[in-house]
Amino acid sequence: MIGGFQNIPKIPELKKRILFTLMMLAVYRLGCHIPTPGIDGTALSAFFGAQKQSLFGLFDMFSGGALRRMSVMALGIMPYISASIILELLTVVIPHLEKLKKEGEQGRKKITQYTRYGTVILSIIQGFGIAVGLERMSSPGGVMVVPVGGWGFRLLTVMTLTAGTAFLMWLGEQITERGIGNGISLIIFAGIVARFPIAVANTFRLMGTGQITPFFMALLLGFMIGVVGLIVFVERGQRRIPVQYAKRVVGRRMYGGQSTHLPLKVNTAGVIPPIFASSIIMFPATIANFLNVKEIPWLQFIVNALSPGHIIYIAIYVAFIFFFCYFYTAVHFNPVDVADNMKKYGGFIPGIRPGKNTAEYIDRVLTRITFTGAVYVSAVCILPQILIYKMNVPFYFGGTALLIVVGVAMDTTNQIESHMLTRHYEGFMKKGFGKRAR
Repeated sequence: MIGGFQNIPKIPELKKRILFTLMMLAVYRLGCHIPTPGIDGTALSAFFGAQKQSLFGLFDMFSGGALRRMSVMALGIMPYISASIILELLTVVIPHLEKLKKEGEQGRKKITQYTRYGTVILSIIQGFGIAVGLERMSSPGGVMVVPVGGWGFRLLTVMTLTAGTAFLMWLGEQITERGIGNGISLIIFAGIVARFPIAVANTFRLMGTGQITPFFMALLLGFMIGVVGLIVFVERGQRRIPVQYAKRVVGRRMYGGQSTHLPLKVNTAGVIPPIFASSIIMFPATIANFLNVKEIPWLQFIVNALSPGHIIYIAIYVAFIFFFCYFYTAVHFNPVDVADNMKKYGGFIPGIRPGKNTAEYIDRVLTRITFTGAVYVSAVCILPQILIYKMNVPFYFGGTALLIVVGVAMDTTNQIESHMLTRHYEGFMKKGFGKRAR
């Protein structure tokens, strides 16, 4: 693997792409520290200190701490992701979008343009909501977050936050085209990883105060490596359905006759289910923070039950993850279209009739492996709840952030390796007896 990294500087194009990506991510992190005008930073920091287990904490994680500082990039890339998901869901309902999706490159460009428009619209709506909410917020000490409110502050905040999100969207597209990896995913990755040095410093501080012993830390480190290995193993896991293509003659040439396979990922939905599940289950607790629920016993019970660590919270969280795993997989992968395309090009699954029977078989296999993927995603996402609230471990590890970090790192590594292999360099892992064969 070390030899693979040493080969990177030998490829000028790859080196240029990596340096460009790092430079763009540095610009993003710099923008996360530019504050939005008209806000008391001290009062805002105190407010967010009491909102870690709400939707604010979740969005702050994806914005890389920009929301907590209320910087010009406070909205982060979430409006773009939301617009992309909404358009993908609408392709099932709106025939025009479904037609564009099947038109190839031109259709993809049109959908990307619609996504940009949707991102700006969502940013304006969210920016206005944040501006109005900021005017009503105060620190635990009673200091107002916005000393001087009004329409001037609201319009300035909407323009600032929308411009920040639009710039981030452009930044992500530039990384995708001129850099390495998926730009949007790398921006989220950079925001999450930016907290890693602070987490390491807090861990050493806990070891210094005796809250974590060196032996326990060694066990925890081994456990962390095992969990990361499990994520890599499952994310690469596929159920390969054998496909045979019949021979056909076109003019004087014969096509087909080869055997291939249809790969079905174990975790087809990716990190979308835990993101949706967290957003929905945290919504009541976020609303309750703005209300005085202590005077209403039954409402206080609901808020406590939906707090992280409670058994009801964990059960509902897992149920939502299972639901969105199946829902998003059904939207993202259509067995009927796959079966029709196979039949169109003379492909069939051995022992299965083409057409409807093939679609039912693929759907049955996909349903089974989606259950396995939902169990895996649920286990990783409730891991922090078990460690912190059930085992009293003062250490946060796992959850949606870990899935995103490992998944993006794997995708980026695969792209770097493909660049190296196309130029006759070895990848990060040596290929058996390749040298001896040469």
